[in-house]
Amino acid sequence: MNRNILGIAFWVVLYLLLQVFFFRSMILFDHAFCFIYIASVLSLPFDTPRTWVLLLAFVSGFFVDFYYNTLGLHAACTVFLAFARPGILRLLTPARGYEERNEPTLEVMNLWWVIRYTFIAALLHHALLFSLESLSLALIAPTLIKIIASTFYSTLVIVILQFFRGN
Repeated sequence: MNRNILGIAFWVVLYLLLQVFFFRSMILFDHAFCFIYIASVLSLPFDTPRTWVLLLAFVSGFFVDFYYNTLGLHAACTVFLAFARPGILRLLTPARGYEERNEPTLEVMNLWWVIRYTFIAALLHHALLFSLESLSLALIAPTLIKIIASTFYSTLVIVILQFFRGN
């Protein structure tokens, strides 16, 4: 159990550090932003208590807010993602169900499941993030472009990083 917690903590810290020191400046065509830190919430085991997921989401979002100077925007969106996570997992439940100690990683689940899970979660997170950021219907077209481009970009990077996750 301690080894599992240390492994999860390692990946959470790695995702956060990669986000603030590397992916912060990895913007494609001024529209596609990569937010891999959401993987810290997405990769938690299925049986993680909801309170811990929400707490980790808040801390992760607050950490990113501190470096991005966004005053709680990322914290709010990440907590929303953590709140929506059980619904996403129910939507994607395989026919045989989930085993209690499984994690939503490539090692445990198949590639197609991980892509769908990450895409839906990133879409929800980014839709809220960019909508709150713009707060204007006049900016609906650029906001939709940012949401779609960033969702694909973040999903691609998070799935690629899943290949580097080991046991």
